[in-house]
Amino acid sequence: MSSYAVTNPVTGDLLVSYPGITDSDLADAIARADAATRGWGRRSTVAERAALVRAVGDLHSERRDELGRALVAEMGKPLAQALGEIDFAADIYRYYAEASPAELADQPIELLAGTGTAVIRSAPLGVILGIMPWNFPFYQVARFAAPNIVVGNSVLLKPAPQCPHTAELIQAMYADAGVPDGAYQAILASNEQISAVIADPRVQGVSLTGSERAGSAVAEQAGRHLKKVVLELGGSDPFIVLSADDLDAVVADLVAGRLDNSGQSCNAPKRAIVVSDLHAAFTEKLVAALSGVAPSDPLADDAELGPVSSLVAAERLEGQVRRAAEAGASILLGGTRDGAFFAPTVITGIPRDSAIYREEMFGPVALVYEVADEAEAIEVANDTPYGLGSYVYTTDAEQGERVANAIDAGMVFVNCVLADGVELPFGGVKRSGFGREMGRLGATEFANRKLIRTVAPGA
Repeated sequence: MSSYAVTNPVTGDLLVSYPGITDSDLADAIARADAATRGWGRRSTVAERAALVRAVGDLHSERRDELGRALVAEMGKPLAQALGEIDFAADIYRYYAEASPAELADQPIELLAGTGTAVIRSAPLGVILGIMPWNFPFYQVARFAAPNIVVGNSVLLKPAPQCPHTAELIQAMYADAGVPDGAYQAILASNEQISAVIADPRVQGVSLTGSERAGSAVAEQAGRHLKKVVLELGGSDPFIVLSADDLDAVVADLVAGRLDNSGQSCNAPKRAIVVSDLHAAFTEKLVAALSGVAPSDPLADDAELGPVSSLVAAERLEGQVRRAAEAGASILLGGTRDGAFFAPTVITGIPRDSAIYREEMFGPVALVYEVADEAEAIEVANDTPYGLGSYVYTTDAEQGERVANAIDAGMVFVNCVLADGVELPFGGVKRSGFGREMGRLGATEFANRKLIRTVAPGA
């Protein structure tokens, strides 16, 4: 039985189920992807491929309302946020349509000896497998697929099991934009089938966004078969508060970042690390701010917080909060659920020697830690197996730069949240993964940066 199905997290109703791909159809998909990258991927120009990607982005904008409502039905994201995700995805396609030609242009090398020329040329690697998560079904696909299509790679896209309908809608947009047969294909494959795809010699790379466990399994398989890998895994991002002229504004930023996507963003600020002289006031303001937010129908115009993605996810989060309390932490607000709706929650005093201290909480839960000074703030911020994003708030510009340099993370945002952009690279270190998507770094992650050294005949 296929695990691909859309279950509305608001009601718990099964909306539609999809059959998984057969082994025969999967073999055909790999063959068509290989043929596409060997033909279209090598014969077409960067400009031609960029035009296709731009058309996919334009279709996102044209079909915005339909796509947004499908996203709400699949994972409960408030409609305004769902529409925002569609807009961001469209911008990513347009960014790569504009920026990739320059990033993929030949890069001459000045020779230190000898005659002739040398150049670095970007060429396709081949078929690239993308394993996608459920929390941003359009944005995640855009940031993976857009640069690969422009490079000339073919894409095999495995959606999350609860997102087959959005995957179907994206597939239709690629087809309607004129992307050649085989160059972009959604495959509703099982984990066992994905292992076979990774092992296939025609598949040259794998990109996964998902859990630490999934990333470890995929990295192991890819390493066994010598495949290029990009992993974007979990995060327990610190939100360091060292000084503030307007503490209410700092708290508002944490609330906005923590509640975005119902708290289900890998790079959301999850751990507020606050110096002692601000800790009590900060915590009081945070509790007051979150007390005014209640989960509601994600289709409502004023919805700030919808359900988490599923009943299972809500139960998992509830168990984490319970274990935190059992370990000695204080639950200052929330910690309760109603079906898949989870109340905004504030927790303080999680013991450093408890297992829950180093777990990622994927939902509207804010953890607050008190520290004595900058040095202890950095120590607590880095005391995690994760290293995805991080946030630093200070009125001292030199301190902001100093702390940013000291944090073990792939991204640091100083005095801002929700400041991601199409031009900014995204990725982490430690157990948050490796490699980068988005921006200039994402443009060539799966390109063959080929050296061509030429000496004229008879020279």
